[in-house]
Amino acid sequence: MKYEQRNPLPMPDSGPYHAVKGTIETIFDWEYALKKQNLMALYEKGKELSWNAKDLDWSTEVDIEKMMKDRQAMGMGGMLNNVLNPPKTLDDKELIELNLNMNSFMLSQFLHGEQGALVATAKIVQAAPNAEAKFYAANQVADEARHVEVYHRYLTEKLGISYEVHPALRSLLDDIMTDTRWDMTYLGMQIMVEGLALAAFGMQKLMMQDEPLIQDLTTRIMGDESRHVAFGVLSLEGLYDDMTESELREREDFIIEATHLMRERLLMHQVFDRMGWDKKVWIPWMDTTPFMQGFRQMLFSKIVPNLKRLGLLTPRVREAYAKFGILQYEHLKDSVEDPDVAPPEELVKLLMQFMADGGNAAAAPTAAS
Repeated sequence: MKYEQRNPLPMPDSGPYHAVKGTIETIFDWEYALKKQNLMALYEKGKELSWNAKDLDWSTEVDIEKMMKDRQAMGMGGMLNNVLNPPKTLDDKELIELNLNMNSFMLSQFLHGEQGALVATAKIVQAAPNAEAKFYAANQVADEARHVEVYHRYLTEKLGISYEVHPALRSLLDDIMTDTRWDMTYLGMQIMVEGLALAAFGMQKLMMQDEPLIQDLTTRIMGDESRHVAFGVLSLEGLYDDMTESELREREDFIIEATHLMRERLLMHQVFDRMGWDKKVWIPWMDTTPFMQGFRQMLFSKIVPNLKRLGLLTPRVREAYAKFGILQYEHLKDSVEDPDVAPPEELVKLLMQFMADGGNAAAAPTAAS
């Protein structure tokens, strides 16, 4: 697929290529027993619902700056300044620049995460112990390649603004790729990273309702990702029941550290660096806004119930998650029971009121905090 790269992605400090050395055990399944029919059903569903990047209407005009100006005309800039109380009052130009960069930062990390999923799932094809898991993982590899393709095109042709991979995300991807244990690849990518991404995609749809191309693109990708997370849950189900205490503790350590990294370190410091704003001032402010509080909570709305289904919401993980403020999600449906993810009602209420009345939502932040 040919497209014009109006703005090629910036490179991280490490340069255009990043190599990690990982040794894994490659497993051949000569029995082909195909005992896990739930995985085979997921494999069939994945084949039936496959789509092509060319199916999207790439002729759609994408003008995020105009969209932001239209929102400002409705009075939404006033809400940010008057209700959310930023470190300084932002004029219209600064508000547009902030929104453009935050949107492109998030989409850029989606792109980099999808490349991580692409290479991790290829690793799963090698390391999965049964044929049906290899079948679905191969199907997912094709999905992930398509996701990388469409996000890259959207960023470089349509949006024209992009960001390098965030150091915290790259660190997590490195950990997933270098671990030699097959289940840790599933746990890191299918449960943690894909589970978080699925919620983030939902937030993207909510925030960009007036941009039809990203709505179509995100809806298609979310359909794929919901199956990917369910694949991880089905593949790992029952595995941790018979693990030794030391083996289980290693998984607990990984879960807690990955959660800390995704919740506490995956911050938009690159945005404020690019804009020339003091990140020591702006990041603490952003983290206290009801939007960011709701978003960071929503990110784990599938991860927590999925870990509970797998038996990994152990007392030690529960204690850590209580401190993170995300343990309340354990009672939600997991990805096998319900593959969809919905944002918190309080966050939806805040955003809908914000977009409906142009910022007359003075009471909303209390409900969402």
